[in-house]
Amino acid sequence: MGWELLRDRPRAERALADRPTRSSLGGCLELLDQADHVLVEEALKERDGPAVPRGLRVAGAVSWRLLAVAALLVVLGRIALVLSELVISLGVAMLLAALLAPLVDRLDRVGVPRTLATVLALLLGLVVVGGVLALVVLTVINGLPGLQEQAAHTVESVHQWLRTGPLRLSQGQLDQGVQRVTDYLRGSQNSLTAGALNTASTVLSVGSGLLIALFTLIFFLRDGRSIWRFVLKLTVPGHVRDRVDLAGRRAFESLVAYVRASAAVALMDAVGVGVGCAIVGVPLAAALAALVFIGAFVPYVGAMIAGSIAVLMALVTTGPLPALIVLAIVVGVMQLEGHVLQPLILGHAVRLHPLAVVLGITAGFLGAGVAGAVFAVPAIALLNAGIRALIDPSAEPGEPEDAGEETVADEHG
Repeated sequence: MGWELLRDRPRAERALADRPTRSSLGGCLELLDQADHVLVEEALKERDGPAVPRGLRVAGAVSWRLLAVAALLVVLGRIALVLSELVISLGVAMLLAALLAPLVDRLDRVGVPRTLATVLALLLGLVVVGGVLALVVLTVINGLPGLQEQAAHTVESVHQWLRTGPLRLSQGQLDQGVQRVTDYLRGSQNSLTAGALNTASTVLSVGSGLLIALFTLIFFLRDGRSIWRFVLKLTVPGHVRDRVDLAGRRAFESLVAYVRASAAVALMDAVGVGVGCAIVGVPLAAALAALVFIGAFVPYVGAMIAGSIAVLMALVTTGPLPALIVLAIVVGVMQLEGHVLQPLILGHAVRLHPLAVVLGITAGFLGAGVAGAVFAVPAIALLNAGIRALIDPSAEPGEPEDAGEETVADEHG
């Protein structure tokens, strides 16, 4: 009997008359929606009876919906793990599209054909990346002899300290320790060979993934608008398509702002650590700066790990005191990033609380390793902006005005 009330429109209207409504919204759509809620609530009351409290009914309804969403997320996660190489390639292409789309859009606005604008943007990106890689490789090649000499000098200094320092180890004890290390390496030869083969396989996988990402990036930049419209028509009902379209645009705007802000923060971190290492006299300062730049795209964590490598390099090549100086430089750069750069640049761009960033990176690393840590914050930024737009379409996106151009957002793919 209770469910027959769903067809009882007059009773719904009488029940609705006793409830306050938001007259500012008005319109028959809201009245019908509230009437449906009233009918469902009264039907539930008659079906369950007074023995089931309303709070328990609401909690039960919310619980099974949460379980359904959790099951969907688990299934999607399993699929992503199975297709991890493809998913990572698409994620890299999306981040690069967010970085290059503003340039393609500006060229398109001044009359350059879209395909030519895409090619020019890609060539510019390849020139920049190639120049950085060439600088790093030349720096490593030129500094390798000096690095070997400094490392040998450091090993000799440590050897002398072990003999003449507080430990007073004899030459026989040192030779015994060296022999143990040699025996361990010989015993681990099979493991090292297998590790080398795995490394070669990983390099091939990375190469194929980069090719997929490059191929996908070309179409994201050139046909992003049509791809996004096709996805909308295929998956979204017509009566909510405009709202979902707005959410997608806002999400991509947030991603553009995130990539810009992350690049600025990473560049500042790299300059700080690289200049500090060069002043102290640590070899391969340019290569260490490039490593810090790449690591800084994982907020709060990546640059710290790359800075630790710089400290270790200083310890091996120049000794304990310079290593302490480099450690102070790295800590200072990390403090500047965490308390000044991240809140002012990245936080303003995507409006993410530092706790959400850290928890997202941790969850991404635990679930998908390094790739999960890299893509965690961009994914959170996308979801944050998209959900905000779905809840309140009139809210302004949390990003700089120059990143919110409509044609840039249209490249969402």
